[in-house]
Amino acid sequence: MRILVTGATGTLGGALVPALLKAGHEVRALSRTKREDRGNVEWMWGDLISGAGVKEAVDGVDAIAHLATSGRRGRGAVDVPGTRTLLILARAARVPHVLLTSMVGADRAVHGYLKDKLEAERLVTESGLDWTILRATPFHQWLHRRLRDFAALPVLPVDRSLPWQPVHTGEVATRAAALLSAGPAGREIEFGGPEVIDTGELVRTWLRASGLRRPCLPVRYPGRLYAAQRAGDLTTDAVPKGEISWHDYLLPPQPILSDDFASEHTASPTSPATQPEQDPDLHVYGGDEGYERPTRS
Repeated sequence: MRILVTGATGTLGGALVPALLKAGHEVRALSRTKREDRGNVEWMWGDLISGAGVKEAVDGVDAIAHLATSGRRGRGAVDVPGTRTLLILARAARVPHVLLTSMVGADRAVHGYLKDKLEAERLVTESGLDWTILRATPFHQWLHRRLRDFAALPVLPVDRSLPWQPVHTGEVATRAAALLSAGPAGREIEFGGPEVIDTGELVRTWLRASGLRRPCLPVRYPGRLYAAQRAGDLTTDAVPKGEISWHDYLLPPQPILSDDFASEHTASPTSPATQPEQDPDLHVYGGDEGYERPTRS
């Protein structure tokens, strides 16, 4: 299949593109920056907010993976008007399948940015197109970046009453690729990480992995969205789940190899296994642009 990916340069997009290529699909990637085609990826210039270039991008594709989002601070500019524009043009082009990525809890905690996510879901389900909605819990990579923003503080504010269910973007990408291959599901599908942990454990593990020492100040974050998170509305029991825990993402376990195995299977310097740019697995499980290896300071 030829699949258009919006948000292809983002954290999840950087993992989904190689996952789709590995599954044997052709990928057309939408970007607001003009890029040269590389490998089996056809880059198309387009802007979901203005609609420029989007008509050309949707023409002739078998499915759309709509990942582009405004995020928490974008006031829904892409999530709502951008999604509406994409769907109008996709319907005109008779695209057979649209997969939208959303967030777990969008239907239960209709506050803040989740309100925009739910509205984007509504636009998809009422578009007249065949669809799938994949709701994911927060990404390991996003949480790592968010905690890094607080690293310079002498004390970290921690609300231990908040549960988190972090999931690796590579595993979300693998799930999305499988759903695209399977065809329209016509329903909302949730996908979360393997465990639910509180903010205290989340921060302690991150500090240890980062080689930092910071006292943690107990606080209680106000607001309806945090109240919904506190009630468990942003976690899911859906299966299958991801397998990479928060601990293993930050502190990957070292493989134990026997002497015989190591001597028989060590890759040569010219092996594809030692060439990151040619290894799609590396890009799916941590090599995408949204990932940065924790550093010690």
